[in-house]
Parts: sequence; structure tokens; C-alpha cells
Amino acid sequence: MNRIPLVDRQATTADRKALLDAIHGTFGATPNMFRAVANSPAALQSMWSAFGALGGGVLPAKLGEQIAVAVADRNACEYCLAAHTALGRKAGASAEEMQQAQAGKSADARTQAALRFALKLVNDRGQVADADVQAVRAQGFSDEEIVEILAHVALNLFTNYVNVAFAVPVDFPAVKLRRSA
Repeated sequence: MNRIPLVDRQATTADRKALLDAIHGTFGATPNMFRAVANSPAALQSMWSAFGALGGGVLPAKLGEQIAVAVADRNACEYCLAAHTALGRKAGASAEEMQQAQAGKSADARTQAALRFALKLVNDRGQVADADVQAVRAQGFSDEEIVEILAHVALNLFTNYVNVAFAVPVDFPAVKLRRSA
């Protein structure tokens, strides 16, 4: 059971409703994660803005979703694992690519470098070395792309923590965590 109420977009304040209506329009539903975060309009605006900004960034949506599932699995976030696996499939990733990304792997060297860097950021709490940044650059990532990888990690840490800390009910098709396997 969730530890914080899920805000009903039909029975809330105007500022919350406006944001939740925009989210509903994008997804065709209002995912529970956003309903939980809506307890704070400032936090919801921050999260939604970050999704929008990164969605318009230079990294392809598919890579963003692969990063998201790797981070979700590392943080044991069943909600984000389920949501981003579904979103990754919509972004053109195969089921196999999403399963590999969940384990921090990819057959594509460039994607592998991004996933390795993303998980290094998570595991070492941002304490990366020059060699870690150089390894991503060696696969052709620009500084803009490297900063966006970090931004994706930071956003996913936020969403993982929301869903895990508040036990947000998963409303996407479930995906088994690898960590527990």
C-alpha cells in the first residue's frame, strides 16, 4: 500500500490539476507516480519540466529509456523498471535490448559506454574519475551528451526514490527486477 496519497486530478487544486491534466494528455492516463508527486506542486512541476527538457535533448529517447531501466534495476525500483521498459519499447528498443539495458549491458558499444557511465554515477554517487568521462568520450559522446547522461541519471534517481520511498503502486506491466533474481 502506498505511503502517501495519490492525488485525484479531478478533485484537487487548480495548480495541481493543470499539471496533472497535461500529464494525462501525454500518457492518456495519469500514472500513479505523478499522482504521488502531486502532493507537492513544486516537486511535480520540477519533475514534469525535467522530463520535458530531457525529452527535447540531444540523447535519443531509446537511450534515455535504456539508462532509466539500468538505474531502476540498480535502485530496485519496480515502478520505474516497468514504466521505462514500456516507454523504451515505444521508443523503438526491442525486448532484448531493454532486458540487456536492465543489466547495464548493450551489444552496441556506444550504448554500453553510456550505461556503464550511468551506473558508475549511481554506484559511486557521482564520484567518477577523468578516465570514466574519457571512456564515454572515446565512444563519440560530446560534452553535451555526457551532461545529459548525468541529467537522466539524476532525474531517474528522483523518480526511483519517490516510488520506492512512498511504495507507489505500479500501474504499468510488471517487469522482474534482475537484482532479486
